Amino acid sequence: MIEYVAYTFVEGVLTVMPEWIAPINWSVIATNAVTIITQLIGIFIVFFIARAIGKKFISSSFRKMGEQKNMAPSRTKTLEKLATNIFSYLLIFILITFIAGIFNYNVSALIAGAGIIGLAVGFGAQGLVSDVVTGFFILLEKQMDVDEYITAAGMDGIVEEVGLRTTRLRGFDGTVHYIPNREIGSLSNHSRSNMRALVDIGISYDENIDEAVKVIQDACSGAAENFGTKIKEGPDVVGVQAFGDSDVVIRVLAQTENMEQWSVEREFRKAIKEALDANGIEIPYPHQVYMTKNVEA
Repeated sequence: MIEYVAYTFVEGVLTVMPEWIAPINWSVIATNAVTIITQLIGIFIVFFIARAIGKKFISSSFRKMGEQKNMAPSRTKTLEKLATNIFSYLLIFILITFIAGIFNYNVSALIAGAGIIGLAVGFGAQGLVSDVVTGFFILLEKQMDVDEYITAAGMDGIVEEVGLRTTRLRGFDGTVHYIPNREIGSLSNHSRSNMRALVDIGISYDENIDEAVKVIQDACSGAAENFGTKIKEGPDVVGVQAFGDSDVVIRVLAQTENMEQWSVEREFRKAIKEALDANGIEIPYPHQVYMTKNVEA
């Protein structure tokens, strides 16, 4: 019985199949496919050309605006990246609209759908809205710009991009941090004024403090000549900063250009070490004393 039913089903399919295949006009399908592929290639070519031209136009426009209005390069770069992102999103939306038109999809329905999605974002994705609003005020208030050194949301690094949704930082170890703008509750910008180079050096309690201060001052003044205008003020030996367990701590201060404080500190430490060694002034370091006890039998 089962074999008979299966045989009947297969026979029926083989009988009807030619009726399914016969109405298909393969030449028309091939022509339409070639037309669609050609249109898609053309649209993508126009898309890439428009994107390249648009980015170049945005870049040149902001460069001219920066020169005319005497804007800081970092500020110009920040606004340029933001404008490029907005332009890219717009261009992608236009690309999707044209592709939908090729496949005879109702574009007005797509736009209406985008409006509905926008409402859903407004009501449901409150975090995203908060990111955008916070990012807008960060840009409006000029709290940070590209290439500046900041600390935000527990992260510190160089600003690579300030967007409406996220801010991108690159740490000094190379790590890239993407911080949602809503998490930037407080922001510390280390690049808006001169920075402070600070060096603490310890000398032995047995050394003459006045002599050590003079040696350190001469060493730092000599090292400062290598930096030219990068050092804005100082260096000055301010005196004894603290008394350690085995040393007297002497502090040196100087004002430097942004991002130059670390190189200045390194050079000062090197010069101070060489000067103290040359003048026989001891820099204390931990010592270990081993004691042995002879036990008589």
